[in-house]
Amino acid sequence: MARISVIGGTGYAGSAVVREAARRGHEVTAFSRTSPAAPVPGVTYVSGSVLDADVLQCAVDGADVLFEALSPRGDMAGKVEAVIDDLIGLTDRAGVRLGVLGGVSSVLVSPGGPRLFDVSDPAPEVLPEIQLGLDKLEAMKAAPDSLDWFYVSPAVEFGAWVPSTETGQYRISDDVLLKGPDGKSEVSAGDLAIAIVDEFENPIHHRQRFHVAH
Repeated sequence: MARISVIGGTGYAGSAVVREAARRGHEVTAFSRTSPAAPVPGVTYVSGSVLDADVLQCAVDGADVLFEALSPRGDMAGKVEAVIDDLIGLTDRAGVRLGVLGGVSSVLVSPGGPRLFDVSDPAPEVLPEIQLGLDKLEAMKAAPDSLDWFYVSPAVEFGAWVPSTETGQYRISDDVLLKGPDGKSEVSAGDLAIAIVDEFENPIHHRQRFHVAH
């Protein structure tokens, strides 16, 4: 059993990770600004802002692995980058493994090919979140060699606004975009969570990004 802290633990992706980790019997603490609508039995919920240094330190203390799934919206807009920098320092000093939920724009569209970002034409309103995902990956790559980290890129079609079906299965890739027979790149929150908790339990991506899709 691992001690797992999930920052953003009541959001779309974070709550799925919390549920899956708790289902497998891990000791889970979820940190968020809001209380959960439907608490998961056995999970400890801590309400507070990770902009508070004490809350961030609490998330690190005693954890074996910390997973960051913050939404960069509302009062967190433009502030997640600084939180990532703080987490890198805190987890490195504490010897805690750090996982980060990122975006898909940095994934290559084909082996040796351009990034999805380089061949896309995103709407201006989503550019800040896309840039955040790119910046988070670069921050992780620049982290001290002593920090054991991983960065997860979900499929293109992923989010609370995207209809999805949980299959109990997933595929992974290090850098190349995964698509199904219908040409879509998609994954549900539940299936992404299975992949993430599998990585908690059997770490294979050390200081690496991996991409998850159906």
